[in-house]
Amino acid sequence: MSLANKLAEERRQRLAAERLLELKQAELSAANRKLGRHALALTRQIGETKAEVATVRDENERVKSDLTLAHAKVELAERRLWHSIQCIQDGFAFFDGDGILLNANPAYVEVFDGLEELRPGISYARILQLLTDEGLVNTEDLNPDDWRARMLERWLSPAPEPVVIRWWNEQYFRLLDHRGHGGDMVSLALNITATVRYEEKLKTARRKAEAANRAKSAFLANMSHEIRTPMNGVVGMAELLMDTELSEEQRLYAGTIRNSGEALLVIINDVLDYSKIEADKLVLHPEPFDLERCVHEIVLLLQPTAQAKGLSILMDYDLFLPTRLVGDPGRIRQVLTNLVGNAVKFTDRGHVLIRITGVTDPDTRTCTVHMAVEDTGIGIPADKTEHVFGEFNLVDDAHSRQFEGTGLGLAISRRLVKLMNGDVWVDSEVNRGSCFGVRIALPMDEDLPQSPAIPDGLARVLVVGASLATRTIVSKQLAQLGLDVTEARSGAEARTAMTDKVDLVVSDQNMEEMDGLELADALRADGWCDTPFLLLTTNASFALNEPGARHVQGVLQVPYQRSGLLAALSNLSDPEGGAETLAVDNAEPSAPTPTDGGGKARRMRVLAAEDNRTNQLVFAKMVKSLELDLQFVGNGAEAVEAFRSFRPDLIFMDISMPRMDGRAATRAIREIEAETGGHVPIVALTAHAMDGDAEEIMAAGLDHFLTKPLRKARILERIAAAAPRDVLPILPEDAA
Repeated sequence: MSLANKLAEERRQRLAAERLLELKQAELSAANRKLGRHALALTRQIGETKAEVATVRDENERVKSDLTLAHAKVELAERRLWHSIQCIQDGFAFFDGDGILLNANPAYVEVFDGLEELRPGISYARILQLLTDEGLVNTEDLNPDDWRARMLERWLSPAPEPVVIRWWNEQYFRLLDHRGHGGDMVSLALNITATVRYEEKLKTARRKAEAANRAKSAFLANMSHEIRTPMNGVVGMAELLMDTELSEEQRLYAGTIRNSGEALLVIINDVLDYSKIEADKLVLHPEPFDLERCVHEIVLLLQPTAQAKGLSILMDYDLFLPTRLVGDPGRIRQVLTNLVGNAVKFTDRGHVLIRITGVTDPDTRTCTVHMAVEDTGIGIPADKTEHVFGEFNLVDDAHSRQFEGTGLGLAISRRLVKLMNGDVWVDSEVNRGSCFGVRIALPMDEDLPQSPAIPDGLARVLVVGASLATRTIVSKQLAQLGLDVTEARSGAEARTAMTDKVDLVVSDQNMEEMDGLELADALRADGWCDTPFLLLTTNASFALNEPGARHVQGVLQVPYQRSGLLAALSNLSDPEGGAETLAVDNAEPSAPTPTDGGGKARRMRVLAAEDNRTNQLVFAKMVKSLELDLQFVGNGAEAVEAFRSFRPDLIFMDISMPRMDGRAATRAIREIEAETGGHVPIVALTAHAMDGDAEEIMAAGLDHFLTKPLRKARILERIAAAAPRDVLPILPEDAA
C-alpha cells in the first residue's frame, strides 16, 4: 500500500476515532447531567428525611412528657380516691374475678374486730367462714352452713341482690355488690343501723297510733251509745208528752225539749261522721236509687221549718234528666240536707231553691248531675267562701253567736262529695244570697226519659204567681213540654191576660189581694168557664171537695215531682164538674195494717228485751194505744227463755244488755228456730250508730235495725208489718 493510501487510511481512522470520542463525550455529559439530577433529588430527600426524624424525635419527647404527666395524674387520682374510700364510714372492698380480696378500707376491716387473717389475699369464702366461726354475724333462723351456702350462691350470681345482715352487736349492714366486666367485684357495706332502729320506732309509733285510733273509735262508739240511751228517754218522752192534752205554754216547753234533743243528735252525728272521715273509715254503699224522690223527701222534711220562718222551698228538677241513678243515697241525702238546711237557717225572707240539672252520656251510661241550692239569705263575703268549708267554721264570730251548729256540716259535705269523686263550689254575695253547688258523675239505672205526652188541645198556658222563682220554674218546665207560656204576677194581671187562646190556667194559691181560689171564681165570673184551672198549694190538707175549690179542676202540692205535674196535666177535666177532678199530692203510702178482724181470738204478742227502765217506759207509752200483748225482759238470757214460753210474733231486741247481749240472744233464738222451724222477726233497738254497726248487728241474725232515740212512727211501722193475719186488729178502731 502506498504511503498516500496509508495516510488517507490513518486520517479516516483518526476522524472515526474523533467522532467516536465526541459521541462518548456527549454520552458522558448526558450521564453527568442525569447523575447530577439524581444527586440533587437525593439531597432533597435526605433533607426531608432529616426533618421528619427531627419531628418524630420531638413528638416522642412530647409524648413521653405527656405520659409522665398522665401517670402522675393517675397516681394522684388513685391516692385521692383511696383516701376518700378510707374516709367514708361505710365498708368498701375490691375483689378479683376469683373472689380474692385486693384491698379494703378501714371501715370494712374494723367490723371484723381486728382479725389478722382479714387482709389482701383472703378469699370471700374464707371471710364467710370467719363470720360464722367467730360469731360475728347473726344467721337468724339458718344454721351456719346453710347461711354460708346462701351467701356464696348470691356472691357468685352475675348480679347479686342487696342483702341485709345483722351483726353480733345488733348493728345492721346492707351489702351492695357490683361485678365488673372482667369479673372483679366491688363490695359496699352500708351501716343502716340508725335507719332500722328508726323504722322500728315508726312501727312502734304506728302500733300506738292504731291502738289510740281504736281506742278513739271505741270511745266514740261508747259515747254514742251512752248519749243516745238517755236521749231516747228525753226525746221519746217529749214526743209522747206532745201527744197529750197540753196548754200552749206546756206544748212550747215539750217542743223545746224535743227540738233540743234532736239538735243534740245532729251534733253527735256530725262528730261521728267527721271522726270516721278523718280515720278513713267511712265507706260508700252505692245502690240504685231515685234522685228526684230523694230531693223531694228532703224538701218535705225541711218545709215545716221554712214555713215557720215564712220561707218557701222550691224544687226544679230538669224534665229530661234521669232520676234512677246508682250511688250512695244516704250520703247524697246527707249532703243535700246539710246544704238546704243551711240555706233555710241563714235565710230570713224569700225562698230556697233546689235546682237539679245535668249532662248525660249515653255511651258510658253516666249522668253528670249538677245540684245547686240557691237562697236569698245573708250571703258570704268573698274572702270567706273557702273558710265556711273548714272544720268548726261559720261565716264569722257574730254569725257563730247568732246561728247554732257545730260548723262541721259543710266540711263533712265536701269530704263526702270528694269521696264520690265530685266537686263542691259556692257563689255568694253579701245580703243577696248564696248558691252552693255539687257536681257528681253517677251511673244511670234507667234509659233517658222520653218526651211526655201532652193532652190534645193543650197549647197555651197562663202561669200566675206572686213569686218570681215559682213562676220561672213552672213556666220553664211547661215550656220544655212544648207549651206556649204567659206569666202574670197577680190575679188582676191574669184577668187582663186571658184570651180565647189560653187552654189552661196554673195559679199559686198564696197571692196578695186575690189568692188562687178567688182568681178561679173571678175567671168563671168573667165568662171563662171552659178553661181548666190548676191550683198550686203548699197546704197538704187542701182537697178539691172544699167549697172554695168548686172552680178548680186540679190541685198540685208544692213542691211537686215531675210525675205529679204530668199527672195533673193529663187528668185535667171539664171545669163544670162533668168529670172527676184530680188532686195530686206527695204523701207517702202508709204502712200496711191488718184490717180483717173477723174470727180473731188473740192479740199480737210482742216481746221487748230492754235493760233500761226508762226506755221500757218510753216503749210502753209509744205502743199503749195498740191492741198488743206486750212483755218486757231485762237481758238476753231472759229473752231466750221468753221466746220459748211466750212465743212472740215480733221481738224488739236491745243490743247492749247484761249477762247476754242482743247479738248472742238472737243467735240462740235462731238456733232454736233451726230445730223447731219458723222465723220470728227480730228488730234491733240500739244506741250504736257508728259506721259498720248495722252490718255487724244484722249479721247476728236480726231482721231490722232501729237506732235510738226511738221514733214512734218507726216502731208502729215495724209492728204493723209483722202482724200475723190471725190476730186482732192492732188499732182498736179497726175492729169496728
